Amino acid sequence: MLTHLIQALQMTGIMAWEILWALCLGFILSAIIEAVVSKEHVSKLLPDSSAKTIVIASALGAASSSCSYAATALARSLFRKGADFIAAIAFQFASTNLVIELSVLLAALLGWRFMAAEFVGGPIMIALVVLFLRATLKPRVIEAARKQAERGLIGRMEGHAAMDMSLHSGTFWQKLTSAKGYTATTHYYWMDWYSLWPDIAGGLLISGCLAAWVPQHFWQGFFLVGHPTLAKLWGPLIGPLVAVLSFVCSVGNVPLAAVLWNGGISFGGVIAFLFADLIILPILNIYRKYYGLKVAALLFAAFYAAMALSSLAVEALFGALHLIPHDRSAHIMQESLRWNYTSVLNILFLLISAILLLRFLKTGGPEMLKMMDEAPAPDAPAHHCCH
Repeated sequence: MLTHLIQALQMTGIMAWEILWALCLGFILSAIIEAVVSKEHVSKLLPDSSAKTIVIASALGAASSSCSYAATALARSLFRKGADFIAAIAFQFASTNLVIELSVLLAALLGWRFMAAEFVGGPIMIALVVLFLRATLKPRVIEAARKQAERGLIGRMEGHAAMDMSLHSGTFWQKLTSAKGYTATTHYYWMDWYSLWPDIAGGLLISGCLAAWVPQHFWQGFFLVGHPTLAKLWGPLIGPLVAVLSFVCSVGNVPLAAVLWNGGISFGGVIAFLFADLIILPILNIYRKYYGLKVAALLFAAFYAAMALSSLAVEALFGALHLIPHDRSAHIMQESLRWNYTSVLNILFLLISAILLLRFLKTGGPEMLKMMDEAPAPDAPAHHCCH
């Protein structure tokens, strides 16, 4: 038993080392975008669920945080401030499925085809969610959800969702190169690490245990590897359910997705699993608190259906274009640490992170972190670190 535990922890450590530089790069790019894109008037840009508004919501979401809990809290905040409910949900989906750090990590671990599939399937999934919610959410149901939302029950990362540290004037380059822009970038960078490290650590630990303990023949039987046609249908159906039970969300899902891919789940199954970070059990409970049990149940049904169908569409499209990879050896599954480009990149990004940390510590960063799990007052202004 001890040998198996050591093997699982070793695998976890190797996985963490393999993805470190990709996480740092993704968080840096995400922090830069968040520092220059203001969320102050987002709710005013989402007055309805028209196609134009949904595109705007998706673009704004993609420029936001990848933390699933913060995205869920921010969607409720937008809804309470007057945004259309369906548009707020579209914003929430884009915040976790179309963000830069997820793309970088997917490309590093699973390859560019999975990154491309995420970007192709994401808009399809958002469109399906919008259609399903339009068909099922009647005005009286939305009004009941609004009343429940106004109660202000606490979920997770409420303070994170309320923070807007972006700069509001100047060009992109002026914002980015200014002292305030640099400070905002460091705050967003370390705020993302703080909010996501439990999911990343949890995903790595679960992935390490599964990789070390679960035999390959179990995965192959579970994912119907011996029945290729059925496997393509089964993967997108079972992928979200595996995610629901894993309790891991956001970018923490990617290492586990690599383990599932190595185990034999279909291409579409991997995408469905990645999409499902917004229906894990803790977040379903938050929906119940935010909007009531009935709306939470409707959201789960709509989300699951959209995730499965969009993943089936991605499977069919990428299969027709011969873009589904045949190699099932994800890059994280190395037997030991090696001195290679990964090690060089890790050292480089650790140095960059240290530089960002110094600025973060000198500009009130630790005090800001203490506010991230606190629920702000309903009429409290957004937190600003830099101006």
